[in-house]
Amino acid sequence: MAGRAEIRKVSLNLPRREIGNRMNYLRVRWVHEHTAEPIWLISEIDDDRWETRKVEIFADGSKGFAMNGEERGETRLGLVPVPSIAEIAADPQFLPEEITKNEFEVVWNARRST
Repeated sequence: MAGRAEIRKVSLNLPRREIGNRMNYLRVRWVHEHTAEPIWLISEIDDDRWETRKVEIFADGSKGFAMNGEERGETRLGLVPVPSIAEIAADPQFLPEEITKNEFEVVWNARRST
């Protein structure tokens, strides 16, 4: 899996993707000791596994978020499709789980609070 810091360095203004009807929601706990990196990655993912919205939560409670046309902090939508849960879980520092749309929306709606 590509390093998050490497991906952050590239900021592209990608054209808006057509979004299918079915979304998936993913919450990943990132187990590490890096204070400048988030400990939670929460994403809305389209049929082709592209992120459409993302919230990152840091150990101190601060948040970054991204969606097409709006970003806060260093958070960006992925430049490649999100791997499967099994692929993510193969790296022991990542603990992924699917969540419901409602669970995602609770986090999304609170994204501007710290």
